[in-house]
Amino acid sequence: MLIIGELINGMFQDIARAIKDKDKSVIQKRALEQVDAGADALDVNCGPASAKPGSDIRWLIEAIREVTDKPLCLDSSKPQVIESGLEVLRGKAIINSTTADPEKLDILVPLAKKYNALLIGLTISTKGIPQNKDQRLELAAEILAFCSQADFPVEDLYIDPIVLPVNVAQAQMQGILEAIREFKVISTPSPKTIVGLSNVSQGTKSRGLLNRTFLTMALAYGLDAAILDPLDKDLMDSLITAELILNKNIYCDSYLDAYRRK
Repeated sequence: MLIIGELINGMFQDIARAIKDKDKSVIQKRALEQVDAGADALDVNCGPASAKPGSDIRWLIEAIREVTDKPLCLDSSKPQVIESGLEVLRGKAIINSTTADPEKLDILVPLAKKYNALLIGLTISTKGIPQNKDQRLELAAEILAFCSQADFPVEDLYIDPIVLPVNVAQAQMQGILEAIREFKVISTPSPKTIVGLSNVSQGTKSRGLLNRTFLTMALAYGLDAAILDPLDKDLMDSLITAELILNKNIYCDSYLDAYRRK
């Protein structure tokens, strides 16, 4: 699966301080730590405290590009910030993210086409967060229809069912997992699926256990990608083992080490 490291985010105090002070060493260390731990791509988010997110995201990209050429996932609710980053990004980009609202799709789908970027589509709209599987499927279908009409390749689209904290939305967990599976059958070719994993444990005491359990279950339902903390070794071990059991990797007694070396 595609592992996107979540830790270069201005919501973390050390990252916010590094952005403010323009301290590249903190950003570069965090980038390399995540890559070394198994991240295939890195999420890049200036955070809500950034006074100049357009210039800050460009600075972050340039700092990261000095130490790794891994794909970068540009994370902002403001399309102009994402475009500012795309203008300086060398290498593959992932746009995080569009909603199902036409005004967002009208901007971000053409932007993804222009820069040959992957696109994350959230099953959310101005009406709010969906409350069941059927609402998630309806919004996913709207995103897919728009992308198809715009000639955006569905293979480059990742649909996010919107994972909610289990302590406030426990009754929705099964429907979220089922949506991951059913997103794959609403079009041919099918979109890929992604989750922001840490959301499931937000505000709980057993965050690590909840994250590991949900991830392994989601993999069994066909999950293709996750934005997560790759420095959580137990989480990564669970991911590697789940993929082994699903016959996505070949078993050997040292399969954990073998996976990390590949």
